[in-house]
Amino acid sequence: MDVDAFARARESRWSRLRELTRRRRLTGAEADELTRLYQSTAGDLSAVRSAAPEPALVTRLSILLAGARVWLTGAHEASTQPLRRFLLYGLAAALYRVRWWGVIVSLSVVVLAALSAWWTVTHPESLDLIGDAETRAAIANYEFANYYVEYDSSSFAASVWSNNWFIAAQCIALGITGIFPLILLYNTVVQLGVAGAVMAEAGLLDVYFQLLAPHGLLELSAVFVAAGAGLRLFWTMLVPGPRSRGEALAQEGRTAFGVALGLVVVLLISGLIEGFITGAAIPWAIKDAIGVVACAAFWIYVFAFGRAAVRARATGDVEGDFAVDTVAVSA
Repeated sequence: MDVDAFARARESRWSRLRELTRRRRLTGAEADELTRLYQSTAGDLSAVRSAAPEPALVTRLSILLAGARVWLTGAHEASTQPLRRFLLYGLAAALYRVRWWGVIVSLSVVVLAALSAWWTVTHPESLDLIGDAETRAAIANYEFANYYVEYDSSSFAASVWSNNWFIAAQCIALGITGIFPLILLYNTVVQLGVAGAVMAEAGLLDVYFQLLAPHGLLELSAVFVAAGAGLRLFWTMLVPGPRSRGEALAQEGRTAFGVALGLVVVLLISGLIEGFITGAAIPWAIKDAIGVVACAAFWIYVFAFGRAAVRARATGDVEGDFAVDTVAVSA
């Protein structure tokens, strides 16, 4: 095939097709003409590819046909509705799906931390592992409270937020191992117990709760929910239910990702409270009230808003344009 001669013979209809595809509106007759030109040009492209695959001409005709195809099939306009639905309902539904895992983890850590504090403070040999009496007194009377005021509020809040969310993300990402969340929870139990024991020994247990309540109630709730979501992934791997193990892990993994996104905001709020409220010179009653309200708002969102989202048929999984296509397969 003489490519140049072929192109010259077809140039007029290719130009006409290009002209029609550049118009914003077409009449009925022009639309019919565009369809005929599209079909004939597609045949020309097929002929060129099979007889004389000239790269420049193949590219030119492919681009021309792509533009005409938009007119024939219509362009897909991305909708923000699925994204809005996910932000309004999907996040709440995702948190709702792991609610009891979060509650169980939270209660377990609180009980075990209290037992750890009691054991430590009632066994002198355990207190000695922390440090001598002078060291423990310095921790209780100075270091524990100074931690919240020794840094600039903005940088401290940002550091706390990034660190806590990284921990939460690790709990979810590595939760399928079943090990990382347990290690984190064990360390949390020990840290809370040891700090409580040191403060109780110094007679400053009230200060311990005052410093922990403003930000800690919300912060620990978020981390415990993340640990619960991670452990739920591990349980899903062991007991997938009626779904295949791969399907179950994929669905629960996407839901866990939604949980992680939601906790970004929650931990940002707790970081701001820790950076700007906990160490601020305002009455402790106000600080603690802020912490209680923030924590209560989080759990109300999880249970009340989450239930409403599920009733609105949100699943916590991706939906709409973001959903994964599936096909029926034989068992």
